[in-house]
Amino acid sequence: MSTTARHREEGIVAHMKAIHHEVKQEYGWSRMHRELAHRGIRVGKERVQKLMQRHGIRARHKRKWIATTNSHHSLPVAPNLLERNFTPAAPNRVWSSDITYIHTEQGWLYLTVMLDLHSRQIVGWSMQNHMRAELVDDALKMAWFRRQPKAGLIVHSDRGSQYCSKPFQDSMTA
Repeated sequence: MSTTARHREEGIVAHMKAIHHEVKQEYGWSRMHRELAHRGIRVGKERVQKLMQRHGIRARHKRKWIATTNSHHSLPVAPNLLERNFTPAAPNRVWSSDITYIHTEQGWLYLTVMLDLHSRQIVGWSMQNHMRAELVDDALKMAWFRRQPKAGLIVHSDRGSQYCSKPFQDSMTA
């Protein structure tokens, strides 16, 4: 390979690595080729593919979906007291809760929120790197501490194992 060709290849690879970093490792060779063309760098698709392989530039594959509800458990499930009435007459009568997940540079984080259905305000939350029962229990404790609701509060959630767990149920009855 001539010196000129080597310098051209090094320049292309430098652009590819910069793009790879900018797009957080999401582009495969096809999108990388389009981005290079968009930036005025003319190089063939096959060349882009070979350079990416040779220099270890790989698209990171995202997990598309993570199950956050495990309904197949032997824990006792509370009855549905809400029955789709999502408009309580006053604050701190009905809270709703769910778990979602967020991808970060360090990996997946799981977020639980407690939402007051009257005001639509988040009254408690917890974010952790796992989906164990303490994730939902911590969110409930924060909401309870901040709002100090009267007896009779309904906490509506899915039937996942975290919400049916002993720690969460114990916090509900405390």
